[in-house]
Amino acid sequence: MFETIILMLDATLRVATPLILASLAGMFCERSGIVNIALEGKLLAAAFAGAATAHVTGSAWLGLFAGIGISVLLALLHGFACITHRGDQVVSGMAINILAAGLTITLGRHWFQQGGQTPALSGDARFAPITFPGADAVADVPILGDIYSELISGHSILVYLVVFIVPACWYLLFRTRFGLRLRAVGESPSAVDTAGISVVRMRYAAVAICGVLVGIGGVYLSVAQTAQFIPNMSAGKGYMALAALIFGKWRPFTAMGACLLFGFLDALAIRMQGVTIGDFPIPVQAIEAVPYVLTVFLLAGFIGKAVAPKAIGVPYTKERE
Repeated sequence: MFETIILMLDATLRVATPLILASLAGMFCERSGIVNIALEGKLLAAAFAGAATAHVTGSAWLGLFAGIGISVLLALLHGFACITHRGDQVVSGMAINILAAGLTITLGRHWFQQGGQTPALSGDARFAPITFPGADAVADVPILGDIYSELISGHSILVYLVVFIVPACWYLLFRTRFGLRLRAVGESPSAVDTAGISVVRMRYAAVAICGVLVGIGGVYLSVAQTAQFIPNMSAGKGYMALAALIFGKWRPFTAMGACLLFGFLDALAIRMQGVTIGDFPIPVQAIEAVPYVLTVFLLAGFIGKAVAPKAIGVPYTKERE
């Protein structure tokens, strides 16, 4: 039973990593007043760009930079539509999601001739799991051996990077002048503008940070977790990350907790496949739907009341003197 729990927690970390990164990305955007429903499309585009570049160059790190680059470009495109031209933020986000879903499959079929998939990655072209010193030696030790060799050791470098990214995002948002200004822009952009701070510049900075974080999450999906791009492999993770962000009340650590909860349910769904109640087998589709059903319940407001930034979704127009 203990070993099963450790394996479940290990799977939770792997599944929750892209959710955490996407949720943190959405946090910066929405704290600045920009609705970013385009997280799904950025995850997918970054996953494809990362896997394609890693396959061509044989370097996972170049794949990471390519994934971040395409994600930042899409984020700036979203900012151009919503900040510069004050367009509808939800429509712009959905357009990016549709564009990414169609373009990744089309380019994948044209470039690799594998039905939209990229070739499997191996060697330096993927982020392989890192085995800590002594993990194999203590694997048979009861309790501590399982924790060290299975739960702590054996993840890719991007999983360990998240451990530092979450507190870094908290510090940037709540303990720096930049974070104070960013949060103020999301609450009262006119007051920030009156103080001589550029609302446009702060919001563009927010969408750029969002692009970097969600780009890392997308590359993790294809270059680390799966070692291959598969069409629509984001599978709604961008929307789940937004739900976790709302559940976490736009704060890094509570949003991370919600992502871990979603990750645990997803890992549980995988573990429960083939389970029967008496003589009745539980449908796989019903089990796989559990995380998404929970998302609907959370968004319906069953767990507390989440108060969004006051200026979220409202384009800012500078008042004429």
